[in-house]
Amino acid sequence: MAEPSTARPAMDPDEEAALLDGIQRWMDKEVRPVVMKHDHGDIWPAELVAQMAEMGLFGATIDTEYGGLGLPAQTYAKIVMLISSYWMALTGIFNSHLIMACAVERFGTPEQKALWLPKFASGEVRGGLALTEPNAGTDLQAIRTTAVRDGDDYVINGTKTWISNSINGSCFAMLVKTDPKADPRYKGMSLFIAPKGEGLSVGKKFDKLGYKAIDSAELVMDNYRLPAANLIGGVEGQGFFQATGGLELGRINVAARGVGIAEGSLRLATEYAQVRQTMGKPISEHQAIQLKIGEMVTRAAASRLLTLEAAKAYDRGERCDMEAGMAKYFASESAVTNSQEAMRIYGGYSYSKEYDIERYYRDAMLMCIGEGTNEMQRMIISKQWVKRNPA
Repeated sequence: MAEPSTARPAMDPDEEAALLDGIQRWMDKEVRPVVMKHDHGDIWPAELVAQMAEMGLFGATIDTEYGGLGLPAQTYAKIVMLISSYWMALTGIFNSHLIMACAVERFGTPEQKALWLPKFASGEVRGGLALTEPNAGTDLQAIRTTAVRDGDDYVINGTKTWISNSINGSCFAMLVKTDPKADPRYKGMSLFIAPKGEGLSVGKKFDKLGYKAIDSAELVMDNYRLPAANLIGGVEGQGFFQATGGLELGRINVAARGVGIAEGSLRLATEYAQVRQTMGKPISEHQAIQLKIGEMVTRAAASRLLTLEAAKAYDRGERCDMEAGMAKYFASESAVTNSQEAMRIYGGYSYSKEYDIERYYRDAMLMCIGEGTNEMQRMIISKQWVKRNPA
């Protein structure tokens, strides 16, 4: 059976500009004044989450048929870039949620779509992906969480870790083993719509270097019972492809976050370099600083172009794991490098938590790890390139 297409037409440029302008105004009025409070205190931004729900961001990529905005990936990526250029962590609240929604929209039964997608789109039900386990990150096939059929239900046991929205979310797309003995392993994996309930508890919350205010914790399933109707698509053994199918959109999102950090670091460095003076002139007039800024501008611009090209391929309904991988790899590395260079431009002040730039530096490295490590991205890029260019 062919995988459902992700094809979606580009948004009208005027409508897109108006949407992005509205988000910029929201960032200036509501978000920027409270970023430091939430980041430094690791405080869940409840008011901002409610505002994002009102703006429809939890339904950004969900089709209008189900109450979503139906945005193409290109526009969605630009939204993520804009928000991340001020506070990357905020985008994590709706990114993982939308990948969960993507799995249901692309692979769910008509009944599952009708029941869950309107709730996801409105933000009434929010959550994310429950894939990673203590011994299964990049190698998803190594998961140990099991689901055993018991009449009209499945009984699930196991532990998930590093799950975004685990504390404040209410529902997850959970990857499990329905046939632990399957060979190859991926044929024994299934994906469930798993709302919080008896038998599912939140475990250890992680104290992170960056990506603050966004909850990342364990989920523990102890004889957690789910109706068989919550098996996405209604057929066992499809979970690996259902989960990884949404990762293309996830990697475009992470690439867009990398672009945002790279562009935000550039913005801050450019502003600071023009007001900070040494030897009687702004440091922006010193050649050493000019070389840094020139490289930062180029990295940010190249990252944006790669990310939008991947989003265009996704919107055409094409397989784009190579394009998404290139964008994720390059943009995330650009985020790290630009944030480091901005720290150097700020000098000693970069170590003060009174300045925003230290947050960009702390947040950037996550982009190289999340949604598949950059080492894995390079392998994907290479394999797809060779496959597309046979000798």
